Amino acid sequence: MTYELIIQHNGTVMFPAVVEDVTIEWERQGQPGKLSFEVVKTDGLSFQEGDPCRFSVDGSPIFYGFVFEKSRKGSNPKVIKVTAYDQLYYLKNKDTYVYTDKTATEVIQMVADDFQLNLGSLEGTGHKIASRVEDNQTLFDIIQNALDETLKATGKMYVLFDDAGKLTLKALGSMKLGMVIDDETAGDYDYKSSIASQTYDKIKLSYENKDTGKREIYIAQDGSHINQWGVLQYYEKIDSTANAKAMADALLDLYNTKTRTLKLQDVLGDVRVRAGTLLVVTLGLGDINLSNYLMVEQVKHTFKESVHLMDLKMRGGTFVA
Repeated sequence: MTYELIIQHNGTVMFPAVVEDVTIEWERQGQPGKLSFEVVKTDGLSFQEGDPCRFSVDGSPIFYGFVFEKSRKGSNPKVIKVTAYDQLYYLKNKDTYVYTDKTATEVIQMVADDFQLNLGSLEGTGHKIASRVEDNQTLFDIIQNALDETLKATGKMYVLFDDAGKLTLKALGSMKLGMVIDDETAGDYDYKSSIASQTYDKIKLSYENKDTGKREIYIAQDGSHINQWGVLQYYEKIDSTANAKAMADALLDLYNTKTRTLKLQDVLGDVRVRAGTLLVVTLGLGDINLSNYLMVEQVKHTFKESVHLMDLKMRGGTFVA
């Protein structure tokens, strides 16, 4: 396995000497990809914030971004610590958009054109959003709101990411990898089950009826879990009574269970794994035996000389991020 780091400054391509590890971090929502590394300051090495950089593994680029931060320590001034982000960083910008009859794909294209972002392959999402006003929102939120609307209407989830310099959108079903994580490929794990967060055994919806001046209450609950856990109540005011009881029942189905978190550490690395990837996880976790596809919510790749390891935060089913 070979690694190559390139920084370009004013048209000059440089191959700096890297100290220790190179890490890449990806999250599924709301954050740009992040490349971190340290280089030795040698004669001829000169680069500035904003300069493009690329990291490749075995000749294939896996990260393309721009230098955003440089730092040094007085005890070792010849070593420069560098943080670079991919172009998703520019989705932190805020703006106002009013649009009608657009798909989420078209919203991404609109934003990319306005902010000069490089587009790659964007899967068509199909669903047309009738109209939407996004006032003083981050571009991340504007795009995510369009994807959320699509999820509600079609049941399909999409993942937006930067693929080595190109903005890419894929359906979650297209993100499956034929890769299994088990006791042999995972170095360690951190697993927790809980009823302290996002668990409710009673749902209470309240509607203020202005015509009658009375409050209408819709309740769904699980008596056996109330006896076991106590009353864990979800309360929400609603604007309409349409499907209110069905909504209460659906919320109970969603929240009336333990939540679990799973972090996998020092997993044998695969450069195809990014936030949004679906992997098969087969592990005995003590109270459950897991053998399911789970989604990678966050991943940190660490590249050392001839070793590539990953830390993963997983999501799916009762596993929450």
